[in-house]
Amino acid sequence: MTLYEKIRCLFTFGQGVALPLPEISSDSTPTELFTQWFNDANKSGILLPEAMSVSSCSSDGQPSSRMVLLKHFDERGFVFFTNYGSRKSHELVENNKVALLFHWNVLQRQIRIEGTVEKVTMQESADYFHSRDRGSQIGAWASKQSKKLTHDKELIERMESFKKKYNEGEVPHPEFWGGWRIKPTYIEFWQGRASRLHDRVCFEKKDDGWQNFKLHP
Repeated sequence: MTLYEKIRCLFTFGQGVALPLPEISSDSTPTELFTQWFNDANKSGILLPEAMSVSSCSSDGQPSSRMVLLKHFDERGFVFFTNYGSRKSHELVENNKVALLFHWNVLQRQIRIEGTVEKVTMQESADYFHSRDRGSQIGAWASKQSKKLTHDKELIERMESFKKKYNEGEVPHPEFWGGWRIKPTYIEFWQGRASRLHDRVCFEKKDDGWQNFKLHP
């Protein structure tokens, strides 16, 4: 984090606590409010405001969580990319229910999202894959994500092997690597307040659109 970002972070620390929530009309969408809060987080100087926790659950009911980076969002949902052979991908195939959590402590805000997942198209995955730096592209080929290493230098050896294999031209997009889109059915915007009288503004998906309401803290 640069000195400027640190100063900006200090300047905005706890800012959300003192600021009123925007008026939410009956036809407001959670995407509009998410966009506003995400932009606020970007402006605050927080390091990686796009970082989010993804919680999946295996077929036998064992939950697991990990941090990933949000790469795109719109009315259809929230997208991140990973290896389709990873533990989280296997769990998302077994059980398509998922939860996301964004936590922006400097603004005393968090956003909880629940929904189901689907794979993005191969074209979307390929487009994003080729937008990454070359090292990350080769790293995607080298890493057998979530699999046990046979020895300490295995990953380094695989990385060197794929560097030689793809030393010229475009690195091909691996079919085992791509995006997941979380299609939300419930989104909660949590704003910290004094005396723990926090705001909890919720949106729930209904057949005719989104219904919004508030919860006790």
